[in-house]
Amino acid sequence: MLYYDSCRMFVIKYDYCRTLNYKLSMSIKIQPTEAELEILQILWADQPMTVKAIHEKICQTKDVGYTTVLKQMQRMEAEKGMLSRYKEGKVHYYSAILNKSEVQTSSLNKFIDAVFNGSTSELVMHALGNKPSTKEELEELEKWLKEQREKGA
Repeated sequence: MLYYDSCRMFVIKYDYCRTLNYKLSMSIKIQPTEAELEILQILWADQPMTVKAIHEKICQTKDVGYTTVLKQMQRMEAEKGMLSRYKEGKVHYYSAILNKSEVQTSSLNKFIDAVFNGSTSELVMHALGNKPSTKEELEELEKWLKEQREKGA
């Protein structure tokens, strides 16, 4: 990660925004779009980053214009509160405000509700029946089930 002494104010602001956004996300459950998730995934792996760096990473898998990425990130920052931004000279650096784990949990819950009528066991059975599991995967699942039974007892 790239941090400078001159950015200490950004770090404080970023932590404050994360705390504030956490409280807001608990009630409004922000659901990023596919394009927003792609940007968030890049930032969660290495932040802060410039639009140029994010655009270059996205272009490794698909063709998208620089201004498209820029506009998307501007909306994510200004309108949706998903990103924070600070300026150093002429360069703008972006960081994700949304917590990766919270987004994953919220997205998974939405998927389970929509596709499996809220049943996690249906999801698991479908996933396990979709393709053959290895012996190691089944042993890991058995271990996890045993741990869950012990917690519940």
